[in-house]
Amino acid sequence: MTTVPPTFNPATTSRAADVIARCQALARFSEDPLSLRRTFLSAPMRDCHQAIAEWLEPLGMAPNIDAVGNLRAVYPAASSGAPRLLIGSHLDTVPNAGAFDGPLGILIAVALIEQLDGQRLPFAVEIVAFSEEEGVRFGTPFIGSCVLVGNCDEEFFHRRDANGNSIRQAIQNFGLDPAQLPAAQLRDDVLGYLEFHIEQGPVLESLDLPLAAVEAIVGQSRIAFTFTGQANHAGTTPMNARRDALAAAAQWIVAVESECSRTAGLVATVGSIQVHPGAANVIPGEVRLSLDLRHKSDQVRAQATQRFTALAQQIGARRALSVNFATLLNHSAVAMDAFLTSQIESAIRAAGCPAHRMPSGAGHDAMILASRVPAAMIFLRSPGGISHDPAESVLLEDVASAIDCGSHLLRQLASSSDFLQRTIAPRG
Repeated sequence: MTTVPPTFNPATTSRAADVIARCQALARFSEDPLSLRRTFLSAPMRDCHQAIAEWLEPLGMAPNIDAVGNLRAVYPAASSGAPRLLIGSHLDTVPNAGAFDGPLGILIAVALIEQLDGQRLPFAVEIVAFSEEEGVRFGTPFIGSCVLVGNCDEEFFHRRDANGNSIRQAIQNFGLDPAQLPAAQLRDDVLGYLEFHIEQGPVLESLDLPLAAVEAIVGQSRIAFTFTGQANHAGTTPMNARRDALAAAAQWIVAVESECSRTAGLVATVGSIQVHPGAANVIPGEVRLSLDLRHKSDQVRAQATQRFTALAQQIGARRALSVNFATLLNHSAVAMDAFLTSQIESAIRAAGCPAHRMPSGAGHDAMILASRVPAAMIFLRSPGGISHDPAESVLLEDVASAIDCGSHLLRQLASSSDFLQRTIAPRG
């Protein structure tokens, strides 16, 4: 059954159009002339900061750039000394990106402040535009949000990009002072964190729904596998005498795909394969490949990891190959805050949309903030399920629904004594 879209007042529709236009304006700030790529503290990031500042200043918000390059701006509360609610997302992109992954959440936050029309809340609202989430430049994601929660040591800042520059050097080259990094961390007056984001998948479109409350961000494992056989002449080696590493790896990849199709919610991707020696007339002697495995249950993901590593070794043994593997990344699933998620569901209904909960298959800054503050997310439908591509888009009516939902949510939280009594978890 087709969902009847809600109707909006002209001001909300106009603000939704502004959000889309502003996302498209930021997409012009790129490191590449013919496509969008904006990495951690690259020159186009400064252009984004200037544009966002121009949109914030009429609201009485004075933006500042913290020591890791996050743009931050506070909309004051009704009284001084009140706690803060953070709303934000990230400004960096993948190569050949679309305009909405990240910036949409920042610019919806700006629209929500505009929607207040000068009204003050019992809490301040701090907009945060994170400098890094995608992990493109340094191979490590969430640099901006990790600094906010203090989840980084000295080794973290020594990681280097392809040009040999460290994160610390990138901060200095952008004109920022690494000595001020501790000052960028969250204080103890934060009530929570909200993030609006495109779904980056086809689920909401398949359900004909504009919005969803994110219940959890799935856990993720990345494992490197090496299948080692014996390289040999392609024309003179009989089929029954071969130790073909690529044939073994291919058999394993198909088996992984088949296994995943029988486990609800489990997704696995082999996204990188290197074949050695890589000649047309040589039997492959070694294959190195990556496995990306995700599920909202850490137990299901751990069990799948065990099955897939055992399966690789079984296939290798049958084919007289050796198989080695190493875990490169192991992120636990992160549940979103139950109270905020419930409030989001109520706000979605108040905006005239059916309430729906779903997990996020992708990582987001919210999973990092959740280690320090109550965190929650609102997904917007992704037309065609397309993301990380120039064809990425949003619907005007969905953005209007998100603004309407956010306005209801702010009012709900402003009248909730349970929410207003929350404080940041003390650091252990």
